[in-house]
Amino acid sequence: MDRASVICRAIRRAILERALAPGDKLPEDQLGERFGVSRTLARHALGQLASEGLVELRRNRIAVVATPSFEDARDEFDIRIELERLVVRRLAGRLSPRQLAELAAHVDAEEAARGGSETTSLRLATEFHVRLAEMTGRPTLSRYVRETAYRSCLSLATFGRPHSPECAISEHRDVLAALEAGDEARAGELMAHHLDQVAQRALLKAPEARGDLMDILAPYAEAEAVTPRRRRQAVEN
Repeated sequence: MDRASVICRAIRRAILERALAPGDKLPEDQLGERFGVSRTLARHALGQLASEGLVELRRNRIAVVATPSFEDARDEFDIRIELERLVVRRLAGRLSPRQLAELAAHVDAEEAARGGSETTSLRLATEFHVRLAEMTGRPTLSRYVRETAYRSCLSLATFGRPHSPECAISEHRDVLAALEAGDEARAGELMAHHLDQVAQRALLKAPEARGDLMDILAPYAEAEAVTPRRRRQAVEN
């Protein structure tokens, strides 16, 4: 994996886990310093995240974590419901034993994370939907679902909806059972109901005070096995 992709994955995970909040600034020079790459490579990574709707690129090369409006959030869920109905129609009765085992293992990971970090549970729940879309083998559909799922997760961070892992886990298992049984209509109904309930439980909440953003990103950089070094020593890809 190239270094720009590594930076994208680390920042994306920080956003999905709410370590980074809507409106947080992402300076190219500080990101380059933190990840041990040039500003140009950091800018490329921010551009990729902007194409996913997670980052906004403003004038004077200022990048910030995107801040969706409440109307945007509701629209995203409406679009996501229709996209994921299409996903389950493609997958019902067509998943291989290996794919079913992978999805079941993912839901087991969600179960294991229950009672721990709420943000980890939310990220795992989002990744379940992304993985389903990827299993369709349809690149365009996968991209649209991935982008709307990430944006939906960001919207939930913006409006502070308390994540309910119990609901997510049981609903994911129900969807998976319908897919394994080949019940296309049932899978579609379950998926639509699940996503609609997630949207309806969104609540407004004032953001909590946090520390330095580059310090917040440090464990995400380390998790991607990126060794920070002086920016002047960074070599562009």
